[in-house]
Amino acid sequence: MNIIISDCDHADIAIEKSVFANVGMTVQLQQNKTAQEVIDNCQQAEVIINQYAPFTAEVFAQLPHLKMIVRYGVGVNNIDLDEATKHHVQVCNIPDYGTQEVADHALALMLTLVRKTSLMTSHVKKGEWNYQKSIPIRRLADQTIGIIGVGRIGSAFAEKVKPLGSRIIAWDPSAEAKKRKFDSQFIDFVSFEKVVEESDIISIHSPLDGAEYLFNKEVLLKMKKEAYIVNVSRGGIIDEEALYEVMRAGHIAGAALDVLQSEPISKNNKLLQLENLLITPHMAWYSEQSGQELKRKVAEESIRFITGQKLEYPVNNL
Repeated sequence: MNIIISDCDHADIAIEKSVFANVGMTVQLQQNKTAQEVIDNCQQAEVIINQYAPFTAEVFAQLPHLKMIVRYGVGVNNIDLDEATKHHVQVCNIPDYGTQEVADHALALMLTLVRKTSLMTSHVKKGEWNYQKSIPIRRLADQTIGIIGVGRIGSAFAEKVKPLGSRIIAWDPSAEAKKRKFDSQFIDFVSFEKVVEESDIISIHSPLDGAEYLFNKEVLLKMKKEAYIVNVSRGGIIDEEALYEVMRAGHIAGAALDVLQSEPISKNNKLLQLENLLITPHMAWYSEQSGQELKRKVAEESIRFITGQKLEYPVNNL
């Protein structure tokens, strides 16, 4: 079986090599950035482990031996799933490798916004020792935290914010199914509109599919003026131009983003002008342990496919 890593920005692939070696298999690393490079270099590939390289209709049409793609990560936005299915290519992802890390990061960003720790650190470093620059700060226990999407990560985030004593509300397209995970006294499932209008902090934990520009200008303007929004999910769920306009006008108190529509962020991006905006470089998933888990799991899922075992993380149905 010809196994190729189409592209990877990790320091090495020692873990992947070790997992494959344990079952007598080998894997080859390439660094393809474009669809044409994938076509030119992966002609013999039967299984591809993929990070960023695009898999378009043209790619699938010109890789006759390809049977499976497994992604480093959760999202499969760079893979045309309809074309994959049409060409009988199994697509898998790894949705559970960084659940706790992403939930931790959302919590950290939320607390940084609400307590204004980053903002005040910057003032102190400039020689301003004055807590009044932080006014207003509101008690978390008296606030309402709204969660958009309560899958693995949204559920983990809810568990982490529960001890804060805040009211927790949530919206999810499959709310009735999700409700079974929670004590009714712990979290209230409400409409999307109610989360937007009543939350003091909104934390987004939704896939991009079906949620692009979910937070457009109209929705952002319905948030409380003292509210914050956190997105550790996918760039594109928040309309960034609208976010800039709304924050610049003071219609919401602040935002924290770990994901953007275009990454890395341009030095000229207007969002960088906003003092009450936190941005981290798509790192919510990362810890040493989650990175190792991801590398191990892409190899293990590949082996399950090759050896005819039941897959853990299929994305499309063949």
